Amino acid sequence: MMERKKCEQLWAANKYLVLNKSQKIYLAIRQYLKSESVELIVLEQWIQEAMSLEERPEEVVNAYQHIWSYFRKVAQPNEKNEFLSLLERYQQSKVTKEKVLMYLNDLLEKYPNRYLEQSTIFKLMNNGDE
Repeated sequence: MMERKKCEQLWAANKYLVLNKSQKIYLAIRQYLKSESVELIVLEQWIQEAMSLEERPEEVVNAYQHIWSYFRKVAQPNEKNEFLSLLERYQQSKVTKEKVLMYLNDLLEKYPNRYLEQSTIFKLMNNGDE
């Protein structure tokens, strides 16, 4: 039972980081976690596999839209417009994915969410700024 709890905690922290790289691996992990027996090492290997993949804009956009869903009911119309504009500019290679993520991080500071605050996608970004 302890192994499952550790897996669930690791997954909660890393799911958007994985989704940012591969929806296929994200879905495989979700399915794996539904199985009766899970191992931390297997989950860690899948996360590492996802992290080794090249950036693909469609994967990044999908992950960021998932993160945005936590703010859609509380964000102001101008904040939504800014997010959508940043996403569009990212897809046109006019801004980096980090720029979009920084905006989502700003929203997270304005509209705190304990679940998102534990996400490594934001923690890695914040560590990179120091």
